Amino acid sequence: MKNKMWFAGFIVLAQGLGTAALAETPLTPKAQFAAESKKISATYEEDKKLCNEETSSKARLQCRRDAKTEFDKSLAAARVQMNAPKPVAAPVSAKVVCADCGKVISITTAEKAGDSGPLGVIAGGAAGALLGHQVGGGTGKDLATIAGALGGAYAGKKIEGMVKTQTVWTVSVQYADGHKANFEFQQDPGMKVGDNVKNSGASVIRE
Repeated sequence: MKNKMWFAGFIVLAQGLGTAALAETPLTPKAQFAAESKKISATYEEDKKLCNEETSSKARLQCRRDAKTEFDKSLAAARVQMNAPKPVAAPVSAKVVCADCGKVISITTAEKAGDSGPLGVIAGGAAGALLGHQVGGGTGKDLATIAGALGGAYAGKKIEGMVKTQTVWTVSVQYADGHKANFEFQQDPGMKVGDNVKNSGASVIRE
């Protein structure tokens, strides 16, 4: 008889849990406890009716005791479930890591020679040839003219490069994933160490 009552109570409790799981809006712990208590009480009343079918008063008394024991156990289990701490979800960071964002870790400047063009070579060659032509005579004069032209062209190229020398700013950036990159600027980028920057085409800009 005791096993029969336990099975009946288990079915009712399982049905109650299933209904709660399917509910669209989850019940609060107190509301859940109230619903479970109602089902447990209903099961207890059913068990007591079954006890009345026992043939002797002694058997009926023992049946009611067993039913009361099962009722108390089920109610205690429901109360524990109500007071059980709910798992706390790990906080989700709202900040999204920017793969194209970094921080300036150094800024250096250097003088960089410009590229020489054909104008410097031609002008230098002409000047060198003129000076070479004034040296020696005959074949020697011709060789001096050629040598002067070659030397003048080289000198003209170097001179033009020096004239076009300019200051270059090199900005070193470290990204969130740890990698670094250098970016060159032909004029002061207006940045300082510690500035947050992000990629912009082949360069970077301040955020």
